[in-house]
Amino acid sequence: MTSDDRHPMSPTRRKPARPRTTRSKLLRNLVLVAVALAVAAGLWVWQQGRTGADEGTWRTTEIERGDIRVAISATGTLSATSTVIVGSQVSGQVTDVLVDFNDTVEKDQVIARIDPSTYQAQIDQGNAQIAAARAALAQAQATLRNAELDHRRKADLGGRQLVARSDVDQARAALDQARAQVTSAQAQIRQQTASTQATQVNLDRTVIRSPVDGVVLTRTIEPGQTVAASLQAPELFTIAEDLSKMQIELSVDEADIGQVQKGQDVSFTVDAFPERQFRGVVQQVRLSATDTNNVITYPVVVSVDNSDGTLLPGLTVNAEILVSRRDDVLKVSNAALRYKPTDAQAPPPQGAPARSGGVADDLARLADALELTPPQRAEFEPALAAIRERMNARQAAPRSGGGPGMFGGGGGSMRIVTGGPGGGGDAAQMRQRLLQRYQQDFAAFRDTLDEAQRAQWDRELAALLGARRAPLYKLVDDRPQMVMVRVGASDGSSTEVAGDIAEGDLIITGERAR
Repeated sequence: MTSDDRHPMSPTRRKPARPRTTRSKLLRNLVLVAVALAVAAGLWVWQQGRTGADEGTWRTTEIERGDIRVAISATGTLSATSTVIVGSQVSGQVTDVLVDFNDTVEKDQVIARIDPSTYQAQIDQGNAQIAAARAALAQAQATLRNAELDHRRKADLGGRQLVARSDVDQARAALDQARAQVTSAQAQIRQQTASTQATQVNLDRTVIRSPVDGVVLTRTIEPGQTVAASLQAPELFTIAEDLSKMQIELSVDEADIGQVQKGQDVSFTVDAFPERQFRGVVQQVRLSATDTNNVITYPVVVSVDNSDGTLLPGLTVNAEILVSRRDDVLKVSNAALRYKPTDAQAPPPQGAPARSGGVADDLARLADALELTPPQRAEFEPALAAIRERMNARQAAPRSGGGPGMFGGGGGSMRIVTGGPGGGGDAAQMRQRLLQRYQQDFAAFRDTLDEAQRAQWDRELAALLGARRAPLYKLVDDRPQMVMVRVGASDGSSTEVAGDIAEGDLIITGERAR
């Protein structure tokens, strides 16, 4: 037996080899994970390609039918329709305060008193002065009667030359002097009477009365406080005349004030009642602009019904003025109006786009809406044919500038067609001339309409020629087809459109990345 066999735990003895199964298993797992990732990547690429093929080249949106609501946001403050500040016209110490905050008061109700003793003393003094003046008047009247008798006697004796002429003259002077004394005494009485009456008025003013029926909003005095009314009347109470009818003074930006008119509906909320929506009506659009850090705003007064007494004066209001509302109209996403195709995707130019949403097609749709009788239709068709012929001739003629016409006869580089800075006057004049021209063209047809049809025709014709126009690109057979549409009200996300379009039409809003 060797030494190694004898000592099995000897350090020189070799350990048995460990199996390599763990390393092989780890390598096999890594390979499986890599294969799975590769398969997943391939599936994702195939799915994206399939999705892109299914969705096509274009991003589109549908023409929808619905309502367009255009509103202007503004902030303001609630206040009573009529607020009266009650002051004091006399000075003195307040002896009584008979009302408190939120108290309901009636007209002529006593709400406070000021110490009247000073004014009562002045009245007593004035009455004494009047009595003295009346006594002086009686004395003057007695002197006058004596002077009249003396003058009468001396005048009689002077006529018989029994007294000197100077005595007669002296008696006449004494008579005139007595009359003047009587007049002076009478004036003194009137003066003292007027002074006493003024003091009586001030005495009456020591009793503070409510000038209106209302609610006390503020009270700034306490019993014992001294009121000084030397330069201006101190404010004692603030009374809201009627809190069942309140008003909001909104500050509307100068960019939006042109859309605000009397009678428009207003919806608003207040932080005190965040769950509730309140209503009001525009009562007045004031012309006094306010400049705050170069921001021009105009005050808009909104009348509010507060019959339930929920709203309180001074609440901050977040309001929306409904300036326009269009119900059951065709509308499209604003992204479609911003889309402009690339040169490679632009639709080919058309010599005479009969279905480009021109004025003639709009006039035809307007006539259909009037439900014309056969005689009326007979007058309408020749006038419409003459307009179509004139439009075709204008489109066939070469343009000097090569740009689009006012009502959509041009290419895709122009978006909404309207008067810009420096050109708004020309566009307005052109629309006015077109309106006069069409009125002449359809004068015979208009004479055949009844009163209601005539009013609708005039209104729609003016709106048709005054409307803005813009190109939309309708997806037809996987190709863009440009149509000119009339652009109406917009709520910021969708815009009213009218023309050669229908509900459900696909309108291009962009191109997909390839």
